[in-house]
Amino acid sequence: MSNTADFTQGSILKKLCRFMLPVLGALILQAAYGAVDLLVVGRFGSTSGLSAVSTGSQVLNLVTFVVTQLAMGVTVLIARYIGEKREKEIGAVLGGAAVVFAILAGCLFVLLVLFARPISVLMQAPQEALALTTGYVRICGCGILFIVAYNVLSAVFRGLGDSRSPLLFVLVACLVNVAGDLVLVAGLHLDAAGAALATVLAQAVSVGCALAILRRKKLPFTFRKSDVRLNEQCRRFLTIGLPLALQEFLTQLSFLALCAFVNRLGLAASSGYGVASKIVSFVMLVPSALMQSMASFVAQNIGADNVKRAKKSMLTGIAVGVAFGIVMFVLLKGDVLAGLFSTDAEVVRRGFEYLRGFAPETIVTAVLFSMVGYFNGSNQTLWVMIQGLIQTLLVRLPLAYYMSIQPNASLTKIGISAPVATVVGIVLNIGFFLYLNRRDAAKRDAE
Repeated sequence: MSNTADFTQGSILKKLCRFMLPVLGALILQAAYGAVDLLVVGRFGSTSGLSAVSTGSQVLNLVTFVVTQLAMGVTVLIARYIGEKREKEIGAVLGGAAVVFAILAGCLFVLLVLFARPISVLMQAPQEALALTTGYVRICGCGILFIVAYNVLSAVFRGLGDSRSPLLFVLVACLVNVAGDLVLVAGLHLDAAGAALATVLAQAVSVGCALAILRRKKLPFTFRKSDVRLNEQCRRFLTIGLPLALQEFLTQLSFLALCAFVNRLGLAASSGYGVASKIVSFVMLVPSALMQSMASFVAQNIGADNVKRAKKSMLTGIAVGVAFGIVMFVLLKGDVLAGLFSTDAEVVRRGFEYLRGFAPETIVTAVLFSMVGYFNGSNQTLWVMIQGLIQTLLVRLPLAYYMSIQPNASLTKIGISAPVATVVGIVLNIGFFLYLNRRDAAKRDAE
C-alpha cells in the first residue's frame, strides 16, 4: 500500500485533507447531477416540471443514500483488513458485495418502476405535476442498477484508500449529464423526463469508467470468480452497513414526509423547497465528505490498534468542518443562491425563506458528521443508527410537522427543525463518546 493511502502514520490534518478533497470533489459533481437538472428544467421547462424534479429527486435520494450507507460496511471492512494486514480477505468482500447489491438493485427496479405513481401520490406531489413526477421516478428506476453499482464501486475505492479514482469517473459522468440536460430538456423540451434520462445515462457512463479503472488498478489482493457468491464476508459487511442503511432509510423517509408537508403549502412552496434542497445538498457536502473520509481513516487506525490517533482525527475533522460551516452560514443569509435556480420571483422567495431557518445547520452538522464518521470507523454503527433515529424521528420530523400545521406556517419555521435536531444528536454522541472512554479505561484498569 502506498504511503498516501496509509492513514496510521504522518500528519493527520494533511492526510485527512488529502483523502477528503477528492471525496468532496466527487460529492460535488454527484450533487451537480440534480442541481443541473433543476437549473435546466427551471430555465427551459415548466414550473410543474420543476416540482416533479424536486419531488422525484427526493425519492431517488432515499435510494442513493441508503445504498451508500449500506456500502459503508464494505468501505470499513476493507480499510480494517488493510490496517490489520489481512489484504487477502478483500477479494471475498468484493465478490460477496457484488451478489448482495445485485439482488438489491433488482428489488429496487421492481419497486420504482411498477409503483412509481403510488409513490408520487404518497409524496403528495401537486396534481399539476403528478404525471411528470411519476415519469421521473419510473425512468430513474429503470437505471437503478447503474446508481447502485456506482456507489458500491466508490465504497471499494475509498476502502482501499483511493479517493481520486472515483473523482475521475464521476467527473466524466457529470459532463455527460450536463450535455444530456441541454439536449433533452433545453433542446428537445422533454422537461422532467429529459432530466431523468440524462441522469441515468450519466450514471451508466460513471459505472463503465469505474470498472475500467478498477481493472487496470494494481490491487493489494487477488480477486477470483469463485469469490462471487454469498459468503462469510457478506455477514461481516452487512453487520456494519445494515444499521447505517436502516437509519438512513428512516431518515430519508422523514425527509420525504417533510417534502410532503411542504407540498401541502402549494406549488410555489414545493418548487421553492426543491430549490432550497439543492442548495442544502451542496452545503452539506463538506460534512458528508468528512464523515466518509473519517470512516476509512478511523477504521485503518482501529485495525492497527491506534485508538488515540483515531480520536485525534475526529477532533481534526470537527475543526475543519466548523470553519467551513461558518462561511456557509454567512452565504445562506442572502437570496442570491436561490435566484440561480429559477426566474420565478415567488419560487426564489420561498426558497430563501427555508434557507433562513436552515442556516445554523451548516455549523452544527460539521460536529455531528465528524463524530458519526468516527463511530462508523470504530464499528459502532448500531449506536449511529440509534442516535440518528432519535434526532430524526423524535425531534426533527415532529417539530417540522408542528410548524407546518400552524396558521402562519412558513418554510423558515420548518427549516429551523434541522439545526434543533442536530444539536440533540451532538449531545447524544458526546454522551456516548464519554461512556466508551470510561468503559475502555475500566477495562485497562482491570487488566
